[in-house]
Amino acid sequence: MTVSQHRLVIPHAPGELVLPTYAKPEPGNHPPLDFPPYKSTGLRHPTRPLVLLPHRLTEVTGPLLGDDLITMQDADLTAGHAGEPQGQRIIVFGQVRDSGGKPVPDTLVEIWQTNAAGRYRHSREHHPAPLDPNFDGVGRAITDQGGRYRFITIQPGSYPWGNHYNAWRPAHIHFSLFGRAFTQRLVTQMYFPGDPLLPLDPIYNSVPDEKARQRMIAAFSIEDTQPEWALAYRFDIVLRGREASIFEDEGHDH
Repeated sequence: MTVSQHRLVIPHAPGELVLPTYAKPEPGNHPPLDFPPYKSTGLRHPTRPLVLLPHRLTEVTGPLLGDDLITMQDADLTAGHAGEPQGQRIIVFGQVRDSGGKPVPDTLVEIWQTNAAGRYRHSREHHPAPLDPNFDGVGRAITDQGGRYRFITIQPGSYPWGNHYNAWRPAHIHFSLFGRAFTQRLVTQMYFPGDPLLPLDPIYNSVPDEKARQRMIAAFSIEDTQPEWALAYRFDIVLRGREASIFEDEGHDH
């Protein structure tokens, strides 16, 4: 569970240096660190009070990204291979906003996911589904001045994950966002509307508030669907406040 953020301002001639830090999450929105139905949290949740480390200049001044590091092709997960990947092509887009509804420009958005068969391209993957030689399952983009991002990818598949008898993860896409500094990294998951596995999934249901859970589900957009080419889903992300998106512990593997 990653927590909401606030800003600590320290005077710095000739202006001010803004140091981002963390505040406690609003109760009821974010999942508890120890959630028994999600069995692996019992092995890795903190058992002692957390220690806040001081933020040094490196943590509060990066990452510094530019057009030469992140390109348009980085946001197209279907490109860069010898052929087309298998599966339903989709467009995933949205806007990153702060607690006041203002867009957050120039922030790094990264995604990772399974292929259409429900398999990650990872050395520790055990699901006996086929790999797709034309799909790596990772992408990244920088939000524009309106806080907007856009990915082209493939509809991910569901997969078994061994948490309990006949346990299957709903189709989902992992999101990682950087705000103004490395200390502001936030991680969440995007789900798809109408997935029958959502009511059965301990990770999705670890979020106590039903309205908060709904904010993890993308909205299908027929207006942004491209005829005969790709379906479209909108997934807006709010970094702070009462309408904040739900973020998770970076240690979650599923």
